[in-house]
Amino acid sequence: MAKLESAQLVGYILKHTQLPEKGVKNTIELLNEDCTIPFISRYRKEKTGNLDEVQVGAIVQFKEQFESLEKRKKAIIKAVEEQDALTPELRIKFETAEDITQLEDLYLPFKKSIKTKAEVARKNGLEPLAKIIMAQRNDDIEFTASKYLNNDVENEDDALEGARHIISEWINERTDIRSQIRSQLARFAIISTKVISTKKKDEKAQKYRDYFDWSEPLNKCPSHRFLAFLRAESEKFIRVKIELDDERLLDRIENRIIKSNNACAKQIKLALADAYKRLLFPSLSNELLKAAKEKADDEAISVFSNNLRQLLLGAPLGEKRILAIDPGFKSGCKVVCLDAQSNLVHNENIYPHAPQNDVSGAIKKLSSLVNAYKIEAIAIGNGTASRETEHLVKKVIFNNPVEVFVVSEAGASIYSASKIARDEFPNYDVTVRGAVSIGRRLADPLAELVKIDPKSIGVGQYQHDVDQTKLKNSLDVVVESCVNSIGVNINTASVPLLSYVSGIGPKLAENIVIQRKEKGAFKSRKEIMDVPRLGGKAFEQGAAFLRIKDADNPLDDSAVHPESYAIVKQMAKDKGTEILSLIGNKSLLKEIELKKYCTENVGLPTLEDIRSELEKPGLDRREKAKVFTFDQNIKSITDLHSGQLLPGIVNNITNFGCFVDIGIKESGLIHVSNLSDSFVKDVNEHVHLHQQIIVKVIDVDVLRKRIQLKLHK
Repeated sequence: MAKLESAQLVGYILKHTQLPEKGVKNTIELLNEDCTIPFISRYRKEKTGNLDEVQVGAIVQFKEQFESLEKRKKAIIKAVEEQDALTPELRIKFETAEDITQLEDLYLPFKKSIKTKAEVARKNGLEPLAKIIMAQRNDDIEFTASKYLNNDVENEDDALEGARHIISEWINERTDIRSQIRSQLARFAIISTKVISTKKKDEKAQKYRDYFDWSEPLNKCPSHRFLAFLRAESEKFIRVKIELDDERLLDRIENRIIKSNNACAKQIKLALADAYKRLLFPSLSNELLKAAKEKADDEAISVFSNNLRQLLLGAPLGEKRILAIDPGFKSGCKVVCLDAQSNLVHNENIYPHAPQNDVSGAIKKLSSLVNAYKIEAIAIGNGTASRETEHLVKKVIFNNPVEVFVVSEAGASIYSASKIARDEFPNYDVTVRGAVSIGRRLADPLAELVKIDPKSIGVGQYQHDVDQTKLKNSLDVVVESCVNSIGVNINTASVPLLSYVSGIGPKLAENIVIQRKEKGAFKSRKEIMDVPRLGGKAFEQGAAFLRIKDADNPLDDSAVHPESYAIVKQMAKDKGTEILSLIGNKSLLKEIELKKYCTENVGLPTLEDIRSELEKPGLDRREKAKVFTFDQNIKSITDLHSGQLLPGIVNNITNFGCFVDIGIKESGLIHVSNLSDSFVKDVNEHVHLHQQIIVKVIDVDVLRKRIQLKLHK
């Protein structure tokens, strides 16, 4: 049975992907051994046929779909069996159903409720009459109906109505009719909206003004607009409706089931209209909306995931001494100084803005701190009073060059009030923690942002409206992928960062940090196995993603897996040198004939990865942070006018365009149509998150606080 299910699983995945069968089989085997996606895609290339993370992720997705489908099949078969209604033919139909929709259609006749109109009619003894009508051979159906009168059925009309309710249910349960209506809905359904008149003048409703009276084919409705409809409806500003050409469709269905032109046909026609209006259309249009919502969710989650990946892999400044400022007016600016390892060494407040306006005191203090702590860079949060604070900092004359950066503080307040922040800084308040987070984001965005719930980072479209479980799972995969693609310094990484390392997780991450505190820094990868409860499997999965600086074995600070150390040692020996001399020696590495080191388990893909890693071991592939300056003449939206060319930073990407920070409170939108003179299929092909660009102002709506921009090439 297990072998049969395994074969069915492979077949299911092959049907939904274009992946090689052997690679799929071996990947499933690795997944069943609790191997992670980063480990499989990086260190088991020979087994998978060199499948990348995306392809392995697709196998995981369809594996979960298949398992969910099989679980539902078993539950349905058991339920029908308990009703003594499971025939061999029906079992086969259930077992061979290819998707959940087909499965639920088959199960529909067995999900009866005693409260349905059809069930009441059956109890009143009207099912034989319904069968007579469906046979369509009776020319005097009213006379026949009179034979079914009883205490609960007072007259012929009641009898015929009850029979029609039973026929309506039969029609509703026909899989061919349901499929036909689904097909028509998918192709021709119209989604329309109407404003709720009592809410029309509501200030909050104005952002949905464009959708007060909207209509378009549902299959042409983009995901962001569909989610906007649903949000506006949930806030009770509009009503959303699905419409279809009913008459045309009903004519087609009539041709399927009505084979005569007598009184029975008239009753069936009435039953069909009832079935369609009361059962089929409400059920299937809701199903269509649910499917459209799932599709919109998937697209929105994909946008968020792409943005999150770009954000996490944003340019780090590296190990520099940083002064970070969380700007503010009335409460002042919180200033913290961090050492090169991002440890907090000093904090205090300055009050350069209204109402205190202590500009000279703030300048003196900043100059003093920069000199005292040998500060190399200044990070300023981009929230309230950011521009004013940046202007102040640039007035300060420092003894040595100091780079000034404006850093996104989205989610910093979430972090500063979190348990993670309290555990890191138990003796400091939220203002200190928030400023530290701003500084650390400049040093290493990835290491700091993993401490925050990704939904709070503020990139994406309608992330709070989508399926939250699906969103969390997708974003967790992205974070795991990013962390493992860069690697983690085990001697400096926080618990949240370590917890995303392949095979580690939160508990082992805590144990690593505890051991680090009790016994000092790890000196080799071998010592990782001394961590309590970290067994061989966890070591296999995570060791190559954990880096140890200045280790005795230089490979411990590389992406070479410990299981391949012997191969590198043999390479060095064959070249008459030491491993340390081999590392970084491109000419010597090129001379190595990789085929010589192939074994049953290690092939050319792994060996090529090893050689590539030895050329630049532990190389951080991220770009380095660059200073950016906004147009100093633009202080608010009222300073904008069409035709201006301005510097900006892309701060969010959606399916309909990208948003750009131009140094004021409101971000401007570059609609997809303004990204290029040619058709734009993917916004990410033209811009990426945190990219520094030049934009042209097209239109400014001060009242609605909307800025339309065009990408200037």
